[in-house]
Amino acid sequence: MSGSVFGNIFKISTWGESHGKALGVVIDGCPAGVELNEEIIQKDMDRRKPGASKYGTKRSEGDKVQILSGVFEGKTTGTPISLVVFNEDQRSRDYSNIMNVYRPGHADFGFDSKYGFRDYRGGGRSSGRETAARVAAGAVAKACLKELGVDIFAFTRSVGKVSCETFDRDEITANPLCMSDREACEKAAALMDDAMKNGDSVGGVIEGRISGLPVGIGETVFDKLDAVLAKAIMSIGAVKGIEFGAGFSVALLRGSENNDPFVIREGKPEKAANNSGGILGGMSDGNEVVFRAAFKPTPSILIPQKTINRNMEETEIVIKGRHDPIIVPRAVVVVESMAAVAVFDLMLMNMSSRMDNIKNFYNKGV
Repeated sequence: MSGSVFGNIFKISTWGESHGKALGVVIDGCPAGVELNEEIIQKDMDRRKPGASKYGTKRSEGDKVQILSGVFEGKTTGTPISLVVFNEDQRSRDYSNIMNVYRPGHADFGFDSKYGFRDYRGGGRSSGRETAARVAAGAVAKACLKELGVDIFAFTRSVGKVSCETFDRDEITANPLCMSDREACEKAAALMDDAMKNGDSVGGVIEGRISGLPVGIGETVFDKLDAVLAKAIMSIGAVKGIEFGAGFSVALLRGSENNDPFVIREGKPEKAANNSGGILGGMSDGNEVVFRAAFKPTPSILIPQKTINRNMEETEIVIKGRHDPIIVPRAVVVVESMAAVAVFDLMLMNMSSRMDNIKNFYNKGV
C-alpha cells in the first residue's frame, strides 16, 4: 500500500492498524532546536483519545505517545522523529460477524476488491483510529508554528442541523461537542441523545482558522495553500467536502459582492471583507485563513442495514462493537493537526522563493 506519506520538506509517514499492536508516525524534515517532549504531544492526544465523553466510543485507550527518536534533552535534533502509540483495548472478536460481509459506508468492499484481502478488525488502515498518528505529527508541527507566531485552532461549527450562532473560543474546550456557542451545544446534545437512543449517528461541520501567516504562503499552481489544505483535510476518512471563506455561497454572488476590497488600516494593507478565506491566487493574503469541512455521520450504527457478502449475495448486517455516535468532536484536533502539517511544510518551501532570502541566510554572521 502506498499513499501513507504527506508533505514535501516536513514529511510525515503514518503506520499501523486499528487492532494491531500499535500505531505511529515518522516525521522527516523537522528543524533542530524545537522544544518538544511527550507532554507537549500528549495534550493533543488527550483531545482525540476515545472514551473521553458520552458522545464518543466506549473503547478505552490511554493513547500515551512515546518518542522513540529525534529528540534529545527536550529539543528536536533534526533527525527523523519516530512516535508510537500502543493499542491497549482492542476487541477484535466484536468484528467476527463481518469477516465476509461488507459494512455500508465503510471501505470494506473497496479494500477487498483492490487487494483481495482486508483487515476486518475495525477497518485496519481505513479506521478512524489511524488519525492518532496524525495528531501526534500535528503536535510537532504546531510546536514549530508556535515559534513562528502562527496560531491554528478548530471547533465544531454544526452538529446535524444545529449551527453555532455565536463565537466564544473559551467555550470550545468547555463542552463535550467542542462548539463555540453554549446554547447551540445544548440543542445539539438533545439531538445527539435522540440519535443515540435510536442506535443512529449524526454528522457535522468543523471550522478551522489560521492566523499569523505571513503574506505569500502557498505556491501558485499545484501547491496552492487552499489546494494543499484541501488535500490534507480531505484525507481524513470521514470528510466529504471542504470550503474556504464564503465557500459555495460565492456561486450565488456577483463579482462586486464577492471581491474583497483592499484598505489601509494602521498603515498596513488589509481587506474590508474576507470572502476569500484569507487566500488569494493560492497564497495567504494576510487575513485569517478560514475553512470548513463536512463530516459524514458515523457509518457504524446499531440499526439493521442491507448489504452484500463476499459471495455477492444480499444480506443484512447489525454492526457490533464500540463506535462514536458522532465523529466531529474528536476530529476537531485532527483537523488542526493536518492543517498544521500542511501549513508548516508550505512555510518551509516558501523560504526559497526569493534569492535575497537565501543570500541573507547564508551571509548571516559573515
